[in-house]
Amino acid sequence: MLKKSFILIIHVTLLHFSFAQEKKEKIDYVNPMIGAFAPAGSTLSGRECGRTFPGPTTPFGLVQLSPDTFTGGDNGNGYSWFNKTIEGFSFTHLSGVGWHGDFGNFLVMPTTGALKTSKGKEGASEKGYRSSFSHDNEVVKAGYYSVFLDDYQIKTELSAAPRAGMLRFTFPKNSSSRIQIDLARRIAGTSTEQYIKVVNDSTISGWMKCVPEGGGFGNGGGRTNYTVYFWCQFSKPLKKFGTWSASIPPEWKRKNDEVSSDAYQQLIASAKVTYGLTEDKGKHLGFFTEFKTKKGEEVQMKSGISFVSMEGAKENLEHDIPHWDFDKVVNDNRSLWSDALSKVNVTGGTEDDKTIFYTAMYHTMVDPRNFSDVNGNYIGADKQIHVAKDFTYRTVFSGWDVFRSQFPLQTLINPTLVNDEINSLIQMAELSGRKSFPRWEMVNAYSDVMIGNPAVSVIVDAYEKGIRKFDSKKAFEFSKNTVDNNGNGELGYVPGGISTTLEHCYSDWCLGRFAESQGKKDIAAEYYLKSKSYTNIWNDDVKWFRSRNKDKTWGAWVNKEKHGQGAVESNPYQQGWFVPHDIPGLIALMGKETFNTELVNFFEKSPDNFRWNDFYNHPNEPVHQVPFMFNEAGMPWLTQKWTRKISKNAYGSGVMGLCGNDDVGQLSAWYVLSAMGIHPICPGDNKYQITSPVFNKIEISLDKEYYNGNKFTIIANNNSSENIYIQSMQLNGKPLNRFWISHQEIIGGGTLALEMGPHPFK
Repeated sequence: MLKKSFILIIHVTLLHFSFAQEKKEKIDYVNPMIGAFAPAGSTLSGRECGRTFPGPTTPFGLVQLSPDTFTGGDNGNGYSWFNKTIEGFSFTHLSGVGWHGDFGNFLVMPTTGALKTSKGKEGASEKGYRSSFSHDNEVVKAGYYSVFLDDYQIKTELSAAPRAGMLRFTFPKNSSSRIQIDLARRIAGTSTEQYIKVVNDSTISGWMKCVPEGGGFGNGGGRTNYTVYFWCQFSKPLKKFGTWSASIPPEWKRKNDEVSSDAYQQLIASAKVTYGLTEDKGKHLGFFTEFKTKKGEEVQMKSGISFVSMEGAKENLEHDIPHWDFDKVVNDNRSLWSDALSKVNVTGGTEDDKTIFYTAMYHTMVDPRNFSDVNGNYIGADKQIHVAKDFTYRTVFSGWDVFRSQFPLQTLINPTLVNDEINSLIQMAELSGRKSFPRWEMVNAYSDVMIGNPAVSVIVDAYEKGIRKFDSKKAFEFSKNTVDNNGNGELGYVPGGISTTLEHCYSDWCLGRFAESQGKKDIAAEYYLKSKSYTNIWNDDVKWFRSRNKDKTWGAWVNKEKHGQGAVESNPYQQGWFVPHDIPGLIALMGKETFNTELVNFFEKSPDNFRWNDFYNHPNEPVHQVPFMFNEAGMPWLTQKWTRKISKNAYGSGVMGLCGNDDVGQLSAWYVLSAMGIHPICPGDNKYQITSPVFNKIEISLDKEYYNGNKFTIIANNNSSENIYIQSMQLNGKPLNRFWISHQEIIGGGTLALEMGPHPFK
């Protein structure tokens, strides 16, 4: 009897464990700490770091409320796992971005004891208002972050709504507890002017101006120029409060290096402190409120953020968080993410696989973020206020990165988001007066960083897929202007440029496709012909693409693995595969045998972890389509082999789970699509290459507003870590004898069934 009871207990326990596993929701797999490391505090270079932020945001939300460990340098996310102190918690962040980054505005820090007005430096004897912390005391979830600040013995909790954020502090017993806000703080520089007003005994409002002279994106080179407005409320009445103000000499430069210097920080540390001041404007301001606290006393604050006006920030706060229920903000955030993640359901794989997948999916839904207020108001590229009536105005378009995987993914799971972004790009082209699209846009700035014409790719890919709730005439006009203004010119190539020439050939093809779909046959023929210009930089002497001078002579050459030589953030070997629109032509140009040999060699010489290297270099975008080119070369089993290996070795479920910059979701989007078993080579041609899925079953819920089908399912029978090779395929019960599937076949709904096995099926 005892034995039977023991067996019954085990059986019930196992059933309970199984049920608990089944009840785990998609959001529970999200680990925002994946990739949350930057060069700060480490020996890593910027290109080796994921540079995501661990704090809460909402899907494509305006607010990203996250901890900051470091100001300055090429640490665009503001947080690095390797740092041991926290400066504070700011309301705006970028995800996965290098080039110094930007934002990090409205930095909040709870403190006790004497007021300190400078953030200080980690490891220095005078470390300012920053505090030590331990990762053991961090809790990081989608929609929630908490940490214990050791120096002040304060527990800090964060959560976010779409346009507002909320913090809850648990203080120790102290006669001089405090919440202080550094209004000048900016991740790679400083806001150059600030304004603060005490509205009543619970509310402050104000703004911070951020211009290129204060650093920011590209340390000012990105030309970001924006003002952040806030409307902030405290749960504890403002009785003893004040400001600090530092007098910055007018001749002092205020970019990243200058504001990080000891001299500048010493000036901030000796800022003038004034109690009871209800309004102030200056070049370096902060605000604080002081109060007594009992042990374990909770004090909360919340703030709406706007890039339009203080009234907009107020409306955003009143709409998003009209209460003081912190737990409700967390639960509301969780609901938003649960809904966003429900668009793809995966079965099978390991628990780590699901963590990587849903965290990657989460990271693809940070940008392009909402840039308009709850009432639709937004600041346009003309610096005037406009109203978005039938779309959401968006910002942070990392074009050169995201046209490859991120936007093709969103066309499947978030077509409205894609439509919003295209409308935003059209507005920007029109209101700026340029009548052409940016390559890398942030807060309406044409940063002109990177190369090519990626906005044209995104627009054409969406148009071909039936996402067309925008002015297609303007979209075509501005696309043509963009390609004509930034193309290969009369020479048919860019002097000294391999990367630029090849990228322009692709955007020529995109414009040809756009023209063809709009019945503009002559224009289509013209740009299809231009798209063949990649042949102009093929050099038979070296049997590879080579830069060419203006006088048509060949540029200097070492070997195709040597970085530079006309290649941008790559070498000729890596960039030379970028002819996505004409792979048959590329094969004919190289010769079938050479093409296949070089393609195999390109992967075989890559390191197992795929980190930065001279061959298949997964941390950077120019090669992201290359694993799928084996399909077009007649070697689909190698696409299956390498995508599974990249998915396994280049990604992980811990902090270091990204092998390079996430680049506004691009690295994550590559994983999501590849793990689903589909990925494009050429956005705009409506083809997804089929590869070996990580999961046994993938269900994509389709948006009924755009697509006829209800759900598209990919099933991988007998799938495992050993059975990675596709043996046969059926689409809706009929044999499929090609290794690609069209967008139209997916959005019509149905099932793609794959039979998997341990050996290549040749």
